[in-house]
Amino acid sequence: MNEKKLICPRKLSGFMELSPSKQMLFDDMVEKIRKVYKNSAFMPLDTPVLEYSEILMAKSGGSIDKEVYAFKKGDTDICMRYDLTVPLARYVAMNANDIAFPFKRYQIGKVYRGEKAQKGRFREFYQCDADIVGLDNLPVTADGEILEIVDKVFKALNLKIVNHISNRNILFGYIESLGLSQSASDILTILDKIDKIGKENALIELSVFIPDSNQCQKLIDLTLMRGSFDSVLEKIKGICTNETYEKGVRELEEIHSYLKATNVSENNYILDIGVIRGQNYYTGTVFEAKMPEHPEFSTVCGGGRYDNLASYYTDKKMPGVGLSIGLTRLFDLLDSSGLLPEVKPTNVKVQILPMGNDYLITALKLKTYLGNSIISEVNYEERNFKSKMKEANRKQIPYVIIIGEEEQQTDRYTLKNMTTGEQALLSKEECKFILQKSKRIQNKSFDEYLKEYKR
Repeated sequence: MNEKKLICPRKLSGFMELSPSKQMLFDDMVEKIRKVYKNSAFMPLDTPVLEYSEILMAKSGGSIDKEVYAFKKGDTDICMRYDLTVPLARYVAMNANDIAFPFKRYQIGKVYRGEKAQKGRFREFYQCDADIVGLDNLPVTADGEILEIVDKVFKALNLKIVNHISNRNILFGYIESLGLSQSASDILTILDKIDKIGKENALIELSVFIPDSNQCQKLIDLTLMRGSFDSVLEKIKGICTNETYEKGVRELEEIHSYLKATNVSENNYILDIGVIRGQNYYTGTVFEAKMPEHPEFSTVCGGGRYDNLASYYTDKKMPGVGLSIGLTRLFDLLDSSGLLPEVKPTNVKVQILPMGNDYLITALKLKTYLGNSIISEVNYEERNFKSKMKEANRKQIPYVIIIGEEEQQTDRYTLKNMTTGEQALLSKEECKFILQKSKRIQNKSFDEYLKEYKR
């Protein structure tokens, strides 16, 4: 007789899978972020996970090409989205005639990258994006609005961040003033990694493009300027008379005025010229939010301005600005650092315990009466009362309602506080009132609630 061969249960590396209790914490973070986006007048968008390869790969390039999940279905080449920005570009190009600009959208969804799985790096991860897209032009005020939203999101998550803000026109304009526009991309790549390779190595690499060591040093000194907006703005004014450079200074001044007008604390953002954001599609404002108390987290939110969002799909000019939070990575970092709130085994507030099948219908009716405002469940397993109480304790359910012969005959129910041990025979109306008013764990007596109920 052949024995059944069991398949070893396992999952692919780089794909996060949470326990139900931690998933509740993750979902709570998602809802807080979604609420900030909605309350900021952004509209939801949910683009498909799968796109035509020619659409998704039009503006990828570099290492992204190697990381995209691609396959063929019949004669159709298909890719899984690797971010939420390219699908946004495709959407606005397809629907430009029906969209009211500026178009403010948010999207929270999974994206896929086949990169090497390691700590803080996932192959499937949630991004939480918010973008403002204009038609023909988009005022710098939109950049300020996005930066304000970053501040609101992390306040909602109760996480302390400092947003490092810059404008790529500063460094690009300075490089342009040296007559090195053709090498700007290579020079910015070197400047973007100063913190990793150090000033001395940066000088060596820059010397390939800038033979004058004095000019190299001045460029590095400019890149390393960071601090309060007012102080850094004062330092960078007049360094260069290049038109692009001066445009960057004006835009930073405008953004600073916006943030002050909207009461964003100056403790929550700085001007950091060294923020470059490697992607070449950024054309102005760039930013990277960091948690100063946890520098090991690196950037927890980033984004910036891009003036040619949909250029691969339409001749219309569609400038945009946006932010992106890699929530899967952030959650994993908070979890591994012990910074998540206490995990509860369940979100159930009250478990209804029928003392046998004869009382099951009464228990189900009571659950229906309690309604959606109170998260409740009926323990309908055919087990003894003691084991049911043990299960409620194991799940850390704060209240139970016991239904036996007396409860069914009198239409009153035994409500028990699992923290204090207090219990009382109460009407269903009294039970509902106490459960609605009470917090998850507390020592307030039923009598105190009933006095309030009778008032």
